[in-house]
Amino acid sequence: MAKNRKIEQQIAVFGESGSGKTVLVSSFYGATQQQAYKAEHPYEVVADKQSQGRSLYQAYLGMRGSATVPLTTRFDSETYAFTVRAKDSPQGNDTKRRPFDAVQIVWHDYPGEWFAQDLEGPEADARIATFRRLLRSDVALLLIDGQRLLDNAGEEERYLKSLLANVSNGLRLMKEDLLEGGKKFVEFPRIWVLALSKCDLLPDMGVIDFRDLVIDKATHELNELESTLASFIEAPEALSVGEDFILLSSAKFEPGKIEVTERVGLDLILPLAAMLPFDRHVRWAKGMTDRGKVYEHLVAGGVSMAAALGGLGALATKLAGKDNKLLTSLGLILTHFGSAIEDLAKMGGDKLTAANRDAVSKHENLRSTLTGFQLKLDEAEADDVFLRSSK
Repeated sequence: MAKNRKIEQQIAVFGESGSGKTVLVSSFYGATQQQAYKAEHPYEVVADKQSQGRSLYQAYLGMRGSATVPLTTRFDSETYAFTVRAKDSPQGNDTKRRPFDAVQIVWHDYPGEWFAQDLEGPEADARIATFRRLLRSDVALLLIDGQRLLDNAGEEERYLKSLLANVSNGLRLMKEDLLEGGKKFVEFPRIWVLALSKCDLLPDMGVIDFRDLVIDKATHELNELESTLASFIEAPEALSVGEDFILLSSAKFEPGKIEVTERVGLDLILPLAAMLPFDRHVRWAKGMTDRGKVYEHLVAGGVSMAAALGGLGALATKLAGKDNKLLTSLGLILTHFGSAIEDLAKMGGDKLTAANRDAVSKHENLRSTLTGFQLKLDEAEADDVFLRSSK
């Protein structure tokens, strides 16, 4: 590979102590390192920091081999970077046509305790610094702990209201420090997905049931969270809070045994981070009359992703592989490629299946990876594991 061309997608994971964040990232990464996984997929997942990769894989092996749950440390934040690189095709002619070679997934782990407690001194400074780092995230996962729901069965609102209120209040406390001079953010996590962690503890609860529970028990607090988040950003119409839902289980935990292969939703992390912003950003950008900085941010990756999916002509693909910032600054992306990009963003059903099969048959591993990601999201919706916003 002559050049290492990447596009970057960032995801921020929020959850209280004990909600399963450390187990989640360890189980996610460990599974991608198995030979069966590597043989089955047209891409490979590599930890950008080998020391982090080894630690995560060690935690995964500890769960699998000796039922040892990874240790968690309160108030610790961590950022992980994974490169999802399409394999080179046997013919070697796919690589040159790619607008990029890899997707870098940057995973921010934000301690939920920082929302729940008043902090002073170094911890308060660390909270602000950490939140600044995750501002470039496109997607935020807010973990709702299945064990806590079980502990509050029949009174789930006690936990849900507390969790959502803590996040809202924590954001308000940081607002003055974060918005320097009152200037609102262009880059900010604009898609907030509610995730039921440890969903294996609630086997009869599908994603629709989960959504209905949250809305029934904590609508006011969810609306308050949305209002708080909207106050941080320019163009708050480009914001989804509690419109997307997912079920997650890192493993099946039994006395003396952890079945790491019995997972739910973890194979959606990569598709969620890579493809959900593409779909949502295109829709938001299309409805904007003000083509300023927010518009440019939303469409910045649109041409590259659309070109990789194979829906643009050779000239657009060539431009996407070089520099699409020029196109976005001139406001030309949706003007010239809008219909094609929108069609690709919402492609599904038989058309998506056919596109994936075509990519596989031609050994176009980047296109088969990305269309495969889209298929994963569609299949998860059909399986009542994932629910995406219809807006």
